Amino acid sequence: MRMFKITACVPSKTRTRTQRELQNTYFTKLVPFGNWFAEQQRIMKMGGKIVKVELATGKPGVNTGLL
Repeated sequence: MRMFKITACVPSKTRTRTQRELQNTYFTKLVPFGNWFAEQQRIMKMGGKIVKVELATGKPGVNTGLL
């Protein structure tokens, strides 16, 4: 199974002390290839930004026609 390791940054509304302050939270997680688009949409809706995407498991180019 192909898995992506993504690192993203999302604004955290729970860690703010004042109304103007906004603190970002960075996280890294493994996402299966089939769930990648849904995860990307979820991060973008939260106002986040995807920093880095890596192939964690699997072989590059498999099922993409780039053999």
